[in-house]
Amino acid sequence: MKKSTLALAVSVSVLASQAGAAGFLEDSKATISSRTMWFESDNRDGGADQREAAEGLLFNFISGYTPGTVGFGLDVQGMYGLHLDGGKGRHPDNNSFFPSDSDGSAVADWARGGANAKAKFSKTEVKIGTALQPNLPILVANDSRVLPQSFTGGTIQSKEIDGLTFNAGKLEHQAARASSNYSGLSVNGAARDSNNFMFGGVDYKVTKDLTLQYYYANLEDFYKQHFLGLVHVLPIGEDQSFKTDLRYFDSSSDGKNGQGASGYNFNNNGGYAKHANEVDNKTWSAMFTYQLGGHALMLGHQRVNDDGGMVWLNQGSVRDGNNRPEGEGGSSFYLFTDSMINSFSRAGENTTFGQYSYDFARLGVPGLKAAFAYLHGTDIKATNGVGGDSSEWERDMRLDYVVQDGLLKGFGATLRRANYRGDASGIPDQDQTRLIFNYTYAFK
Repeated sequence: MKKSTLALAVSVSVLASQAGAAGFLEDSKATISSRTMWFESDNRDGGADQREAAEGLLFNFISGYTPGTVGFGLDVQGMYGLHLDGGKGRHPDNNSFFPSDSDGSAVADWARGGANAKAKFSKTEVKIGTALQPNLPILVANDSRVLPQSFTGGTIQSKEIDGLTFNAGKLEHQAARASSNYSGLSVNGAARDSNNFMFGGVDYKVTKDLTLQYYYANLEDFYKQHFLGLVHVLPIGEDQSFKTDLRYFDSSSDGKNGQGASGYNFNNNGGYAKHANEVDNKTWSAMFTYQLGGHALMLGHQRVNDDGGMVWLNQGSVRDGNNRPEGEGGSSFYLFTDSMINSFSRAGENTTFGQYSYDFARLGVPGLKAAFAYLHGTDIKATNGVGGDSSEWERDMRLDYVVQDGLLKGFGATLRRANYRGDASGIPDQDQTRLIFNYTYAFK
């Protein structure tokens, strides 16, 4: 039995004897969420297209804490995915949207569950379990399909010092957004994985308008990463502000990745690498947003250095004993260029991007929002470092509406559309459409 599983079992048994204690149930919350998604990807280069629909059900129980100097709690999560449409030939055998059967078609359904035991002392909270979903600069759990990605391990968050939030943890496995299985942790292009992702960092709220961040992460035998961040909001006048968001990543190889060991290669997101198959990257991003009433205009620029592509946790290349996809694909990272289709993260890439959004509540239609974004990347280094550099662009549109009252209060609909074109190898030109319906019911 894995240590993390044993620790969770012991914690659950302790909680069971205290479940009736005041606070554990009184402060608990239980919800069930439904997400229905139609996903269509039109490959403009002549490859196979994707058209399929699925339904995801997510149950969450979040307990309160038992009384005492140290309070104990338990969070439980259950997931169920049902395939609605898109047979063999319209479902790509990469498990990025829904798990695949042995013949390459989508399975009819799948499910998984998890739980986190937790303890709280003063303003410090510890969680150990199999349903962790971090949202930090060095790790963002992916939630872009019908069900979310989750991780196993332990985390700690402390707010004992005013203005400072400390986060640290160790993660061992993950279950992807379209998988019922847990796998090790890896990077894009690697056949091997690791069960040791360590991280730590701090958010320092200097003033109510200024936050500074530093985080460190290490995926054993793959990479080490430092992150620096600054977020500042300048109030200009009534209903008007200017936001500055600066982000910097410094990543280098670790262990077997830097030793050329078989299976630990990083393919640099299909791009150039100064040292073949190794992690070696510095990336900075600057975003500026002007908000006036319901209008928000964001402009920014991102620079990936020439030595190699940006790196983050990505298990999509891991395959089973029959050399088939494990279904662990799908990942997110903490940069604006993590867009619908592309990442704009290859060596040498300079990306200029912008977004305009509007909240129609200012026109008397609360719950309706629209956003339009455009990203243009240039100077992508050729994979062999010789020849002309490449470029690419993506255009994204998003329309959201949430019912504000009545029988369907909280029901939401989202329409997303993206167009990608580029002359760099590895990513086909494509148009993508997603139609999503969300609803969450809270038990009382």
